[in-house]
Amino acid sequence: MDLQFITHFTDRYSYYDSARMALEGGCRWIQLRMKDATPEEVRTEAVCVQALCKEYGATFIIDDQVELVKELHADGVHLGKKDMPIAEARQILGKDFIIGGTANTFEDVQMHYQAGADYIGCGPFRFTTTKKNLSPILGLEGYASIVSQMKAAGINLPIVAIGGITYDDIPAIMQTGVTGIALSGTILRADNPADETHRILEAIRLSKQTAQQ
Repeated sequence: MDLQFITHFTDRYSYYDSARMALEGGCRWIQLRMKDATPEEVRTEAVCVQALCKEYGATFIIDDQVELVKELHADGVHLGKKDMPIAEARQILGKDFIIGGTANTFEDVQMHYQAGADYIGCGPFRFTTTKKNLSPILGLEGYASIVSQMKAAGINLPIVAIGGITYDDIPAIMQTGVTGIALSGTILRADNPADETHRILEAIRLSKQTAQQ
């Protein structure tokens, strides 16, 4: 779970293209996020991206669409603050699917943990244009605080930093104790997104090594 790639439609790349390039660069966790699309558009894209993920042996998560996750047997779902509650999604999906939840505070993390989440997407690190109605910015201190509160409470859940993160931010973010990083625009704005994905994965690996020393 070092790197989660979140699909994003741009002038240059389709959702499918964005996922393919991240996979080519070594990412093995793809979240299909299509906030303004119709359910049918999401379903069509999900079938294609799921097949691609299977080809690369990658985990395939769909944003928000719990019933679609069940229908397609995707690996799991990611639920934002305004999506279906995690406890309800767990009732529908059972224990065999991954459920992630968006958090901005330790209280959010605690709530998701108690509801049965498998991982936390925590952010935003800084302002990002890929999300509307942003929660308060966390920054490095926010992550360090949430991670230390989780340890004190005995909450052992993977926590993934998200929101406006760039390559240069990686070492400092990993020092806060988060498990991994979720990216979208940083990869897609690069001249070669696959190469950039590889470079980012290497930076995360090295940062983790340094943190453990």
